[in-house]
Amino acid sequence: MTAFAQEDYGGKKIPWGLQLYSVRNECAKDLDGTVTKVAKIGYKGVEFAGYHGRNAKQLRQLLDDVGLKCCGTHIQLDTLQGENLAKTIEFNHTLGNKFLIVASLPAKYRKSRETWQEVADQFTEIAQKVKPHGMKVGYHNHNVEFKPVDGEVPWDTFFNRANKDVVIQFDTGNGVAEGGHPMKFIQKHPGRVASLHVKPYSKKKPNAVIGDKEDELPWKEIFHVCETTGGTEWYIMEYEKDLYPPLVAVEKSLETIRRWGKA
Repeated sequence: MTAFAQEDYGGKKIPWGLQLYSVRNECAKDLDGTVTKVAKIGYKGVEFAGYHGRNAKQLRQLLDDVGLKCCGTHIQLDTLQGENLAKTIEFNHTLGNKFLIVASLPAKYRKSRETWQEVADQFTEIAQKVKPHGMKVGYHNHNVEFKPVDGEVPWDTFFNRANKDVVIQFDTGNGVAEGGHPMKFIQKHPGRVASLHVKPYSKKKPNAVIGDKEDELPWKEIFHVCETTGGTEWYIMEYEKDLYPPLVAVEKSLETIRRWGKA
């Protein structure tokens, strides 16, 4: 692909972060060294998926030392419920993170249209509680959200029910695998797509990296809708396959984004 003109996307420059799940094994062995390499590659932020035994102060110091921001954290719903909520708010305040992204939901919340609505109500309540702290709660899709339940796509059930303060983190690769095309579902909720998990998708080459000719996603159109109507604050690269070693893969991915004029 050739470079795209910035005006093709509405002229909005959005920073790039990395979901650290992409380099999870490297983080487990050497968190400091891995995060330092991520910064040197050129990412501006990281999204956590576990803290590798570090407290919030230690993590914040690590990020400050290498010049990275925390662009989100993947957590489970129970960390936002009951007495756990205050601890989660305090932790993320220290971390400098405002996006509390629930990575997935237990099966009990996914049984029926009614349970999806009930959990959406919980998210609405949590959103109001974290709002005074400058934080936002959001939900990240896999593919189950696009398999109809009781005659409706759960993604629609959830986000039509939840207050608009509940933000979206749309995972492109996960969504399209089950018919959740990014263009369609981002456009449905203007201003709510706080972050986009930039993940390639290919039936022919399942381990494709972004920019490979086999990658089926229309990135130009996806970036355009994020930058004009999505309200997107972060693009977050995520690569979970095995074509290259993880740090090599995320570096090649960002190199592609630079060639496209997007970073």
